[in-house]
Amino acid sequence: MSKRALLEVIALDPQDAVAAQAGGADRLELVTDMAADGLTPPRAVFAAIRAAVDIPLRVMLRSADGFASGDVDALCANAAALRAEGADAFILGFLAPDGSPDLHAVRALAEVIDGCRWTFHRAIDRAADRDALRKELAALPEAPGPGGSPGPAGPDTFLTAGSASGVDDGLPTLLAEQSRTAAGEPGYAPQILVGGGLALAHLPALRAGGLDAFHIGGAVRPSGWSGPVDAAAVREWREALDEA
Repeated sequence: MSKRALLEVIALDPQDAVAAQAGGADRLELVTDMAADGLTPPRAVFAAIRAAVDIPLRVMLRSADGFASGDVDALCANAAALRAEGADAFILGFLAPDGSPDLHAVRALAEVIDGCRWTFHRAIDRAADRDALRKELAALPEAPGPGGSPGPAGPDTFLTAGSASGVDDGLPTLLAEQSRTAAGEPGYAPQILVGGGLALAHLPALRAGGLDAFHIGGAVRPSGWSGPVDAAAVREWREALDEA
């Protein structure tokens, strides 16, 4: 039997979070301002969502649309405030102008989040060289985790569609990268979290290829981003994943 797939849902507020959990989401990505593809939520919003649900949360660290890091000091201050509020997992990822990973920004935030687990988001889909990016991030030195235990400075997850244009075009890349993950190739240890134009119709091929983590946002909002997450729509995804 296939391993149960992880379903991550974007939540903007406690109402979204409660509906997503009720529908069977395993984890939430917390963001604000989807007009800019998701920015760091206010500390108070994180606290309200954390109080409303008991599933894992990952919090976006991003200050502007696009994949440039912008003000790294401000990002670090936001990360520190969220850590103080109890956040223990994050999403981040920045590119330099040449399409390589912005390791300065990544290292700075990895130090602030102190060994917490984190996802490198869809910046990978805009990278000049996906393979090189993965291997550069895998080479980041280990950092101390909570309580002094060792924790990875690099990501444990890549959120990716396999292509900047979405899963339709990125499906072959996703399947190929999952094969490299399964083979234990250096740089491919992080879990692939499939998201970006993901549709229910993609699930059979992705599950057959060994992919086991999926990320959705607008797909479970019948009224679009102006409306809330619909628990029944999340449940439809949960059931489709369990059957695939």
